[in-house]
Amino acid sequence: QVQLVESGGGLVQAGGSLRLSCAASGRTFSNYVIGWFRQAPGKEREFVTTISGSGSRTYYADSVQGRFTISRDNAKNVGYLQMNGLKPEDTAVYYCAGKPRTYNYELYYDSNDYDYWGQGTQVTVSS
Repeated sequence: QVQLVESGGGLVQAGGSLRLSCAASGRTFSNYVIGWFRQAPGKEREFVTTISGSGSRTYYADSVQGRFTISRDNAKNVGYLQMNGLKPEDTAVYYCAGKPRTYNYELYYDSNDYDYWGQGTQVTVSS
């Protein structure tokens, strides 16, 4: 089992930046693929980005490509989502999620593939 806790959300003006953190406990962090998802009011949960267990592979949704960067520090059991050039349409509750890996290079894009979820952190971008 693993527990995930997000932090770092808040209010920021358009064009600003935030860094979200996902702290993990319970099992070896490097054994888990990490994903970030977001959900805005009235919309379905949306894939944002994912990173492999070793950190060697990443993938981004087209909507955040070039603006967001996912990373992880396995020694600290923490994942990060750096968000630059924020837009009002980025406003949502952001969730980190974990999935036990089979290989070091695995990535997952569907929320249904993930087994563990954090409580979410609110990101609000004003115009």
